[in-house]
Amino acid sequence: MRIFASFRTSFFDAPFFYFRHFYIGLLLSICALSISSVGQQAAPAQQPEAKAIFKLEEVMIPVRDGVHLQTVILTPLSQSGPLPIMLERTPYGVPEKPPEQMPGTWKELAQDGYIFVIQNLRGRFKSEGEFHLSSWVDLSDPKATNETTDAYDSIDWLVKNVPNNNGKVGMRGVSYDGLTAAMTLLHPHPALKAISEQASPVDQWMNDDDHRYGALRESYDFEYAVMEQSDKNKNTHFSFETYDTYEWYLDLGPLSNINSKYLHGSIPYWNSTVEHPDYDDFWKKEAWVNQLHASTVPNLNVAGFWDQEDPWGPWQIFRHSEENDPGHTNFMVAGPWFHGEWQTLKGDRIGIIPFGGHETAREFRETIEAPFFRYYLHGEGEKPAWQASTFQSGSNSWHTYATWPPKEAKTTNLYLHADGTISFDPPKAAEGSGPGGHGKDKLYREFVSDPANPVPYRQRPISPTYPGGDWRTWEVADQRFVDHRPDILSFVSAPLDHDLTTTGPLAADLFAATSGTDSDFIVKLIDVYPQDAQKNDWSDEAGGPKPGQYAQSLNGYELPIAMEVRRGRYLTSFETPHSLTPDKPTEWNIPLRDHDHVFLKGHRIMVQIQSTWFPIIDRNPQKFVPSIYKAAASDFVTATQRIYCSPELPSHLVVPVMP
Repeated sequence: MRIFASFRTSFFDAPFFYFRHFYIGLLLSICALSISSVGQQAAPAQQPEAKAIFKLEEVMIPVRDGVHLQTVILTPLSQSGPLPIMLERTPYGVPEKPPEQMPGTWKELAQDGYIFVIQNLRGRFKSEGEFHLSSWVDLSDPKATNETTDAYDSIDWLVKNVPNNNGKVGMRGVSYDGLTAAMTLLHPHPALKAISEQASPVDQWMNDDDHRYGALRESYDFEYAVMEQSDKNKNTHFSFETYDTYEWYLDLGPLSNINSKYLHGSIPYWNSTVEHPDYDDFWKKEAWVNQLHASTVPNLNVAGFWDQEDPWGPWQIFRHSEENDPGHTNFMVAGPWFHGEWQTLKGDRIGIIPFGGHETAREFRETIEAPFFRYYLHGEGEKPAWQASTFQSGSNSWHTYATWPPKEAKTTNLYLHADGTISFDPPKAAEGSGPGGHGKDKLYREFVSDPANPVPYRQRPISPTYPGGDWRTWEVADQRFVDHRPDILSFVSAPLDHDLTTTGPLAADLFAATSGTDSDFIVKLIDVYPQDAQKNDWSDEAGGPKPGQYAQSLNGYELPIAMEVRRGRYLTSFETPHSLTPDKPTEWNIPLRDHDHVFLKGHRIMVQIQSTWFPIIDRNPQKFVPSIYKAAASDFVTATQRIYCSPELPSHLVVPVMP
């Protein structure tokens, strides 16, 4: 059986899934060139040779412990005077040759002029040292090396050795590259004048890539660790012998089987994950953002509302920097994007959800990102006059806010009712007068959760996380595919009689009980489109919809706006797990992150609640064990789950409603 599928990647053939702006621009530009050449094969005329636009130089930059880092410098051939340096640090590989035409997502920056520098992190490809897949930072140890010190030393070398630079350096990057930019905030080099961390993780146990408040993101954590630590010279994909990865993970059984059957202890990061189930010192050291308490460098934070990897980190960096920002240099940008979509060419939709004719990615780069760096690195233009700028979903419009969250947003409770409805009216006494069952006198609604038949997080068959597949857009997938499962509760409002704008942090406050001694609860806030949301472009005369076309309509679409999980063992302490008391109602506070969305008139609001979300979240045995990662097959049991909807136990959502 083939376990790993490996490939050597370069700057030019890097897979699209990284969503790193340099790679994406080059990849798309090359694809466009290839398509163009295919279409012109029949033409006898000889095509003119492409003119080089950059000079490429590869160097090995020394850092403080003697390690040398593989670095590529791309200098514009049209350079006529000193230019700032734009640095990106990555674990994914550097270019082997300069681009033959301007990459689409470089266009907006390149018009101002930059010397582009791309560097492999230590231990990746030709860079010396050891790659730890870690964000530990110990600035108290002068001999310690990490991404913060490596960036400092690299910038110091660049401004002293790159010809014709103006002494100013900027950094930007998405995902891991965003992390390497963000970590410079802890100890920035004096020449670093501006950064844009985009989708940077900050605390891998609390949220972002690997966990959600201690609930393991099983498929992502496992597959990404394999990708980055199987071979320093390759990006490696785990090769599943079962086509549907939902089935593979279910057949796997307890998590301990990943090492015993497949990895055999060969992937250090996966070993660390399963050795540290709780929020101990290992994870607290990973949470580098806890050392950040000021805006040390002008920073354009960027987040996607439907970022399937790192939706949380940019907001945390923004809030930590806001603790001390007298110069007002800490900015937040967010939009209805998947991971890194703002660095694709257009960004005019996500999945089948259109953005009203807006090319949000291009608009972001033209009107926000390029002017930000232009001001701080070229000294031209104006400083942003806002603290936050968002592309608001629903209304499909750009908005700016003097503060985030906006002061005019009013915190409002949206109550779940025992008859399966949602409204802003709290439950009345009559609703809680009976012992249970159906109808208006019900205290709660209930369902049975079975870990042997978990709710899939996206429609089966589920493709591997990487490469390609449906990973990018699963967070906007129509939730009708699970809406009527018996292990999901759905609460739905009446059609709205006016637009409802929610701007700021959302949360769920559930009163729930389980018959088990441990449990998960997943909450989904959903925008339900009307049945006639769009006019479809087929007719009887056309023979009706083409195969597959019927499902491409927005009519009746159940669009997730916010989704999150909480794990019961960590309700009272992240550091020390505790068992739950069977059948005892307990308050579950479930943060649903920051959003800016309009539920339009005629739409309905839906909330779905479930206890499994597989395999993006590992299965909770529903029986308390010291470590879920060491649970035996016999520990997994069914449990009856109750959601209370009474005046005394009013389960509700907390939404910031704009006037």
